[in-house]
Amino acid sequence: MPVYEYECAGCDKIFEVQQRIADEPIRICPQCGGEVRKLISMSSFQLKGSGWYTDGYCGSSKDKGDAASVPAKDTPATPPCQGGAGSCTQCPAAN
Repeated sequence: MPVYEYECAGCDKIFEVQQRIADEPIRICPQCGGEVRKLISMSSFQLKGSGWYTDGYCGSSKDKGDAASVPAKDTPATPPCQGGAGSCTQCPAAN
């Protein structure tokens, strides 16, 4: 069951509640009775490792296991921005 975070406008308390996805969001703070709002929290779900990428989630089946079709781990997609006046016009990420 997912855990949702809420923040109370009355007492500024942040609390967590385990609820089903189909349940209505909580509207009243259980501590002070003030109005609460649901927060958007960072998910703990992460895809790690090389297996998930090469198991059929990218391209056709002939690409499976092909090292050329998997991006290199330590190579950035674009070079980091060097800053400075007018440098963004030459930046690959700006195109």
